[in-house]
Amino acid sequence: MIKTKTLPRTITFLLLIAALLGYGGWSLTRPTPIEVELASIARGTVEATVVNTRAGTIKACRRAKLAPAVGGQIIKLPVKEGDRVEQGTILLELWNADLTAQHELAKQQLATAKSRQREACILAENARRESVRTQQLVSQGFVSPQRAEDADFNAQAKQASCAAAAADVKRAQAQIEVTQANLERTQLHAPFAGIVAQVTGELGEYTMPSPPGIPTPPAIDLIDDSCLYVTAPMDEVDAPKIMVGQEARITLDALPGRSFAGRVRRIAPYVTEIEKQARTVDVEVNFTEGADYALLVGYSADVEVIIDRQENVLRIPTQAIRQQGKVLVLGEQDYLEERQPETGLANWAYTEIVSGLEEGNQVVISFDDENIAAGAFVRPKSLAQ
Repeated sequence: MIKTKTLPRTITFLLLIAALLGYGGWSLTRPTPIEVELASIARGTVEATVVNTRAGTIKACRRAKLAPAVGGQIIKLPVKEGDRVEQGTILLELWNADLTAQHELAKQQLATAKSRQREACILAENARRESVRTQQLVSQGFVSPQRAEDADFNAQAKQASCAAAAADVKRAQAQIEVTQANLERTQLHAPFAGIVAQVTGELGEYTMPSPPGIPTPPAIDLIDDSCLYVTAPMDEVDAPKIMVGQEARITLDALPGRSFAGRVRRIAPYVTEIEKQARTVDVEVNFTEGADYALLVGYSADVEVIIDRQENVLRIPTQAIRQQGKVLVLGEQDYLEERQPETGLANWAYTEIVSGLEEGNQVVISFDDENIAAGAFVRPKSLAQ
């Protein structure tokens, strides 16, 4: 009876030992797993984009490099670099004492002309009334017709003098406008509100406008920083894909890790050809956000124009796709399997999966080991999303 109960236990013990020995032998002969980085396939957004070939630049919608219309000595320089000014503010004034005196003289001449006009017109009105009374006396037979003709001629002459005096007033007014224009040529006014970027010259120095064909530094460099945009060169191959109004993302070297939304505002109507560089088309992109940041004109910037977008689609990291569009998927027993999925939209980050892979599949995204291939036994190093 005792022997009958002991027999199953012995068999079970022997089977357990055999299993342990078998597992040990299998473990000894099993290959060493290769550590690989994996990414899990999930749903998300995939965009088709184009980017600039060289760094772009932030520019102001309005920037004026100003200089006075005439040369002269600087007597007033009420602004300095960095000042914010309103439209119409005087930025610079040249010596203009002679023009100021001429302007005052013209105003006095206008006052004199107006006084003479009043005198001549009063005399003309009196002569008209005298002519009317004389005509009445002629009809009554108190004076001769010759007397009436003389009174009429005198009234006409006085009226002509009134008209001449009025013309003198207009001429004097025009002279004031001329002297005022000459004065304004010695003053530099802000054509729009903005910030003074650069001032060239000091009090007492002489400044001259640029001669034709000879560029000289502006007296005042004024920037309207309330409206900024980015201009960036795009490869001529990508230019036909870009249209005005498309969304874009702007990134700046000065603000790493931060991107700004933008929209294409203009596409250059010609191709820029620079020696030893690819032919490009300049594209301008407006900022649609970023007013809360102190962005500076001249910052280098990169533009990524969004050509197409697919929402909530199955996607895979683009770096997981190997030559001929194949990928390595983690299969059963941690062995790699090679598949060739059908893909859709793609960019440098993600590629849309149309078919051939399922959500939750894990794919290899690192290929730094030449032994990473289909059939390799692997061990996940990390799992990216």
